[in-house]
Amino acid sequence: MQTQVDKQKLEFVYTILKEAGVTPDDLLKFYDIKQLFKLVLRAPLPEGLTKRALEMLIRLYYAAKKGAYSSEFEVVYSYISWITKIPWNKFSQDIVDIDKVASELNKTHYGLQKVKERILTYIASLRLRLEREQKENGLKVLRDIPVLLFVGLQGLGKTTIAKSIARALGRPFVKISLAAFGDISQLRGMPKSYPDAEPGVIVKALVQAQVMNPVILLDEIDKVSSDEKVRNDVYSAFLEIFDPSQNKNFVDRYIDWPIDLSYIFFIATANTTGTLTAPVLDRMEIIRFSSYTDDEKIKIAKDYLLPKVLKRVGLKENELIIDDDVWPEIVRPMGFDAGIRQLERILTNLARKVAYQIMRKQTSSIRITRDNVKDYIVADMGYVG
Repeated sequence: MQTQVDKQKLEFVYTILKEAGVTPDDLLKFYDIKQLFKLVLRAPLPEGLTKRALEMLIRLYYAAKKGAYSSEFEVVYSYISWITKIPWNKFSQDIVDIDKVASELNKTHYGLQKVKERILTYIASLRLRLEREQKENGLKVLRDIPVLLFVGLQGLGKTTIAKSIARALGRPFVKISLAAFGDISQLRGMPKSYPDAEPGVIVKALVQAQVMNPVILLDEIDKVSSDEKVRNDVYSAFLEIFDPSQNKNFVDRYIDWPIDLSYIFFIATANTTGTLTAPVLDRMEIIRFSSYTDDEKIKIAKDYLLPKVLKRVGLKENELIIDDDVWPEIVRPMGFDAGIRQLERILTNLARKVAYQIMRKQTSSIRITRDNVKDYIVADMGYVG
């Protein structure tokens, strides 16, 4: 099948060149044009986009014959480089194993039982869809997946749960930070005729994932911009990106060609829904993350965070020992509630100070007790690090 497709593409390419009075050998005479021509031949571009790229190369060829193509070359080079990097017809096969999703969530997160239950029921519905659509039409890749919105304070595990879902489904994971978008072009791309033009972040995410069906995390969607006009423009674009009736033909202004986003599994995160418009919220399924109790934080710190921190810093387990009665003070330094992310920073700074003392031959191990804990999480770090 691949050979047949390649043969058809070659015939199509030769037809376009012949109509322009150009042969493949003509394009191969100029090294820069030759390299771009090879990219176009090898990439699985849509037929119309192949034609557009060839027409650009033909114009370059005629300009090169006159010794005057340098001004246009950078634009053509950048454009063809981008369109040939997009994984137009490449997909990872969905696993949708509910037990694997549950295992991933439990392995990476303690507590959050209601959140996990919501996610598992959501995945179960996807599994049912996939099984039935496979029987009906042989579909192996899910599309038109409802968008999830994780809402909660920082440090509750929203991003890591999104990563766990991606791993369990066998899909690549790409994170897009939306905080403080300055212009709609960051999302939709900029026309290629503009100086330093590039595609928007969605196209870049597909290029990074190298499949058309990654899990894309839209991080901090509630903090898109402080400028109301920019925020409204971006949220209007998301209406199109999230809408199954529109996202099959999303047009990035730089690529200027319809791109099918319907296979992407979008997950968004927000601290609050206050800045999101009602139409955008209406297109997402909201899962709220509540704060951990102190007992849950202690369990997470001891069993999940500390082993990771010790490995990262290079310490052995017996080189840093923390007494059980010290943990309440670590999870609430200076009396306030530290989130999970801040808790990991506290443990990291504590471990680094221990590593410093060991390297300076001041000690071979440290035991953190109620008597010395403030020396490690207060005096050394201001108040929390």
